Amino acid sequence: MKTFLEQAAEIHKDIIDVRRKLHSHPETSFKECRTTELIKEVLVRSGIEIVDWGGETGVVGLLKGASPGPVVALRADIDALPVHEENDCAYRSQNPGAMHACGHDVHTAGLLGAAMLLAERRESLAGAVKFIFQPAEEINAGAKLMIEKGVLKNPAVSVIFGLHNWPNIPSGSIGLQSGSLMAAVDTTFLTVKGVGGHGAMPHRTCDPITAAAAIIQNLQTVVSRQVDPLEPAVISFGTIQGGHANNVIPEKVELTGTVRTFNPALRAQMPGWMRSVIDGTAAAMKTEAEFVYRNDLPAVVNPPELTEWCRAPLEKVFGPKGLLNVTPVMGGEDFACFQEKVPGVFFFLGAGDEAKGIKHQWHNPRFDVDEDCLRYGAAALAQLAFDYIGQHA
Repeated sequence: MKTFLEQAAEIHKDIIDVRRKLHSHPETSFKECRTTELIKEVLVRSGIEIVDWGGETGVVGLLKGASPGPVVALRADIDALPVHEENDCAYRSQNPGAMHACGHDVHTAGLLGAAMLLAERRESLAGAVKFIFQPAEEINAGAKLMIEKGVLKNPAVSVIFGLHNWPNIPSGSIGLQSGSLMAAVDTTFLTVKGVGGHGAMPHRTCDPITAAAAIIQNLQTVVSRQVDPLEPAVISFGTIQGGHANNVIPEKVELTGTVRTFNPALRAQMPGWMRSVIDGTAAAMKTEAEFVYRNDLPAVVNPPELTEWCRAPLEKVFGPKGLLNVTPVMGGEDFACFQEKVPGVFFFLGAGDEAKGIKHQWHNPRFDVDEDCLRYGAAALAQLAFDYIGQHA
């Protein structure tokens, strides 16, 4: 019998075609209507049952084997980003202001490829495979909604696997990491209120812009002076809104930001530490501050025993040298929400190739991947599901 990688090579052009269709027509979170229909078409052609999971976008496919047994879930995210693409290629985005700048088209096409491969071996499966095509990963909402709707039940999922492309490692390899892989994601909302006035007479105002600047600077001491240097942590602000004229000191400034951590205990301490710095700095600048800290996503943590089990199936696809140990990153992923409910492992699929100019990072308007990674991703997901069912039936 041919290997999954050999079979994936035979359908590689089909997987590339699907990926390019997706890339040409990107759709942002909870608007993935055309994407949803394309996924359903491919699954139906492979004889895979479409399960109504209760959402308007996103798809759940179910492949039942020849007999009952473990249920393996394979997950891919399907949404694009509100980014205008700057690549000059035949499959560039035709939707202005939307782009698959994080490679979710790669994940979707790869999982569809895995579905095609596993459908050919359904008679060898003593169990079932759920194919979860999740919407709205980019806004941290899709996984939570699917879980609330019962996507991990009926039939109950035994284990879940997922992957994310990674341009930092070459196509034909996969990054594996036991324990923490991606950070917990929290969002901050800060409003600094002062007394506005003429920019030429700042002494008659309580300047919220100066106070906001001081707060941003002082908050960095939380990481540098209160967090253990051996514990990763990030505090960043991404938006600042305040004022309408160059010579008018405004009444208030609004900021939003993000906090990233791995350690749950450290994560719990961050709001209090930040609030102390914010309130103290605002008071020193004769202003007031309103601060809201929202927990969005837990960290992606791969269980050591299950992660170690994954090595043997992945070596069948990538070879021993193709399995790379990767360091954790501070980016977040709502795959973590699935891991809170069932055992699961998340991987980094090599997608880079410097010689081909494939080097831009996620969320860059020139982001692209080496499409050779598609057959590896499809084969890897199929192999993991097939071997887990075979060994745990």
